[in-house]
Amino acid sequence: MHGMSTTPLPVPASRTLILRGRSHRLLHWGDTDAPMLFLLHGWMDCAETFSFIAPYLARDWQLVAPDWRGFGHSQWNGGPYFFPDYLADLDALLETLSPDTPACIAGHSMGAMIAGLYAGARPERVERLALMEGFGLNATDPGQAPGRYARWLAEQRTPPAFQVPASLEVLAARLLARNPRMHAEHASLMARALTRGVDGALVYRADPWHKGVNPALYRLEEAKACWRAITCPVLWVMAGDEGEHPMAKGVLATLDARRACFARLSEVTIADAGHMLQWEQPAALAAALAGFFAQG
Repeated sequence: MHGMSTTPLPVPASRTLILRGRSHRLLHWGDTDAPMLFLLHGWMDCAETFSFIAPYLARDWQLVAPDWRGFGHSQWNGGPYFFPDYLADLDALLETLSPDTPACIAGHSMGAMIAGLYAGARPERVERLALMEGFGLNATDPGQAPGRYARWLAEQRTPPAFQVPASLEVLAARLLARNPRMHAEHASLMARALTRGVDGALVYRADPWHKGVNPALYRLEEAKACWRAITCPVLWVMAGDEGEHPMAKGVLATLDARRACFARLSEVTIADAGHMLQWEQPAALAAALAGFFAQG
């Protein structure tokens, strides 16, 4: 697939919003008079990740894709990240752009986990919700807490750092190796979007503090309680290559218990795709999202 031609990509509009005292970059595709569909990216990703589904969805929707704090062009914390801040940032974004209308939201991976928790905490603010490869993390055990806190304390003395890619070409090749069905030109676009040049060297746009350990253990039962509080229709979008993502093994073993938490759940599987659905099968993913959100 690397050498095949691709659908021309529309150029997004870009804007900056101050949300909760921090600068956030947003990308927009489509007619500003069309209904809004919010697209939420995952960890170590950015808003450009949705460039490849935009040609299909921007015909009927105004697509709004923010860079989460500390990713892409949005402002860094410059220190540890507190996961609930993402829920509050999403709440501020919706209050700014859709204050009177419940939102249609599609999140991928970390973006889906944020959206799933948010939709349970603020069910009146979400009209329809698509969770793409974001069904929670592996359950943890309280016994892990001492070691987790110890790691976090050590990082306060020696902050985490990313290994810098040698060049855009090296990073694009790495993306293609991990996502073999991705177009080469799309990999090059994402390599440029995920990095910037500093003093002649290439660095990631993501804050290195994202690599730090979260001292608070992931509590699956709390996530399930949030999912049970969701009132809107929910679509699970799953990759056909089950278990491709390194965190998927424990999640897949408990999928039935997780899906049982959603009162109005439908599911679709995207064939011939790994975790990065929007990179490997953008047309099929866009068709699944379009069909689901058209029912609203």
